[in-house]
Amino acid sequence: MKQGLSGKAAGALALAVVLWGSAPVGIRAALPGYSPGQLAFFRFSIGSLVLAVYAIVVGVRLPDRRDVPVIILAGAVGITFYNTILNYGMVTVPAGTASFLIASTPVWTSLLAIFMLGERLTSFGWVGILTSFVGIGLIASQRSQGLHFSPGALIIIVGAISYGLYMVLQKKILGQYRALEFTCYSFWAGTLLMLPFARGLSHVVAFAPRSATLAVIYLGIFPAAVANFAWAYAMTHAPAARVSSFLYLMPVVSVGIAWVWMGEVPKGIAVVGGAIALGGVVLVNTMGKQEPIDAASQLAPEVES
Repeated sequence: MKQGLSGKAAGALALAVVLWGSAPVGIRAALPGYSPGQLAFFRFSIGSLVLAVYAIVVGVRLPDRRDVPVIILAGAVGITFYNTILNYGMVTVPAGTASFLIASTPVWTSLLAIFMLGERLTSFGWVGILTSFVGIGLIASQRSQGLHFSPGALIIIVGAISYGLYMVLQKKILGQYRALEFTCYSFWAGTLLMLPFARGLSHVVAFAPRSATLAVIYLGIFPAAVANFAWAYAMTHAPAARVSSFLYLMPVVSVGIAWVWMGEVPKGIAVVGGAIALGGVVLVNTMGKQEPIDAASQLAPEVES
C-alpha cells in the first residue's frame, strides 16, 4: 500500500468528495418535482443500472448464500430507509444544514459498533461523541417561538443513525467482499425494496419540471455510481485512514455548492453547530477508538448516499 496520495488517487478522491457533497443539493433541486419516495426509487434505479453495467463488464461475483440476509438488511436500512427518510427530511431542511447532520454518521456508527461488535472507545472517543451531540443539537434547534427541534432535522438524524447501522453491517462481511462489490449488492437490494414507490412514476416523470428530472438523473449517475467508483479507486491506491479523513470536507463542499446552485446561505447557528459536530467526529475517528472500525468500510452518507 502506498503511503501517500498519487495524482490519480488524489483526483479520484477529490471527485468522490465533490460528488457526494453535491448530493444534498441535488436532492433539494429534485424534490419540487418528485415525492421523497419516488425520488429515492428513481435515483437508485439509475445508480443500480450503472452498477449493473459495471458488474457485467468487470464480472462481479455473486454473494455467498449465507451472506444474503445481511446484504438485504443492509440494503433495507442503508439504501431504502436512509435515502427515503433523508428525502423527507430535506423537504424542509437546507442542503448545507443537512450535510452537517449527515456527517454525524461516524459517531452513530461508533456507538452501534460498541453494542453490536464489542468495540470500545477511549475517553477521547466519549468526549468526541458528546461534542458532536452538542453540535447536532445546535444545528437541529429552532429559536422562533421558543427553543425546539426542527422535525426535518430530527428525521435526518434518524437517517444518519440508520446509515450508521449500514456501516456496521457492512463491516461484518466486508472482509469477504470488495467495497464496490458490497455497494453493488446493497444498491440492488435496496432498490428492489423501493419498488412500492414506483407506482405512478412514469406519469410524474412526464409532468415533472425538467430541472427536477435532470437533478435525479445527475444524482443516480454521479453521487450514487461514479462517486463510489472513484472512492473505491482511491481506497485501493492510498492509505485508508488518509483517504477517509477527506470525508470531513463534504459538508464544506455541500455548503458551497448549495450557495452557488440553490442560493442557500447557511445560517450562523448551523455553521457553528456543524463545526462543533465535525470536531467531535474528527476526535472520535482519530483518538477515540481502541479497536478502530476499518476505515475502508466508511463509505459516505449519500450515500450516500
